[in-house]
Amino acid sequence: MVTNGIKHAEHTAKTIKKILITQPRPESDKSPYFELARRYKVEMEFFPFIKLEAISAKEFRKQKIEIPQYSAVVFTSRNAIDHFFRICEEMKISVSQDTKYFCISEAVALYLQKFILYRKRKVFYGADGTNKCLFEVINKHKENERFLYPCSENQQDNEIVNWLKNNKCEFATPYMYRTISNDVRDVMDNKAFDVICFFTPSGVKSLLENFPAYSQNGTLIGAFGNNTSRAIEDAGLNLHIKAPEPQVPSMVAALERFLQVNVKSK
Repeated sequence: MVTNGIKHAEHTAKTIKKILITQPRPESDKSPYFELARRYKVEMEFFPFIKLEAISAKEFRKQKIEIPQYSAVVFTSRNAIDHFFRICEEMKISVSQDTKYFCISEAVALYLQKFILYRKRKVFYGADGTNKCLFEVINKHKENERFLYPCSENQQDNEIVNWLKNNKCEFATPYMYRTISNDVRDVMDNKAFDVICFFTPSGVKSLLENFPAYSQNGTLIGAFGNNTSRAIEDAGLNLHIKAPEPQVPSMVAALERFLQVNVKSK
C-alpha cells in the first residue's frame, strides 16, 4: 500500500545507502537531490535510462498539423518545450504572442522563459504537479481554445488525452521526438542500488530491455506519474515510493518523506 508517496511495508527497516535517479545529473550543485544526499548521508547517482531522438521537420509535416491554427499548448515536460520550439524554428513558424501555455507544474512553466517573454496572464500551471490540478486550470480557460499537446512518438499521457476528449476540447497530439532506451548495463551491473527512481514508462521499458529477467531482490522502486507507476506494476515489480501525491508533489519530496521514515538525518 502506498500512502502519501510511501509504501508502508516490510522494507521500512532497510538500510538506504545508494539511490539511482534515472535522469541526467542536475547541472546545478544547488539541486535539492544533493541536499537530500548530504542530509541523509546517502549516495545519489544519476544515469538516464532513455535518450531522446528529434523528429525532423520533414517527418513532422507528415502529421499534417498546422501549429499556427492552435491557440493553446499543453506541456508536461521540459523536453516537450524544447522540441516544440525547435520544430517551430526549423519550420520558420512564428508562435503568436497570444498563445496560451498550460503546464503540468510551475517548474515546467518557468522553463518557458528560455523561449518566450514570460507573462503569467498567458502561462498557467497546476498547483501541485498533478494532472488533476492541470485539468482544473485548463477547465477555467478552455472556451474557444484549440489545444496542442506535444509529446513523444511512443509516449503520451492517456489521462490527458482522455480528459481533452471527454471535455469536448478541440486538440491535436503532435509527435515531435521519440524515446529510445539507453544502455544501462554497466551502471546496473557494477553497483547495487537500494532505491531506483523512474520518471517515465519508457524508463521502465529500458530497464526490462536491458535486463529481460530483472528481479528486484529487495531493491525499492520509486515512480513519478500515474503512467510510470502503472508501467512498474504491469512489469510485475513492487512500487514503494510514488509521486506526485497530495503532500509530495515531486520525486524529491517523495524521497525526502521516505528517507525521514527510514534514515536518520545527520
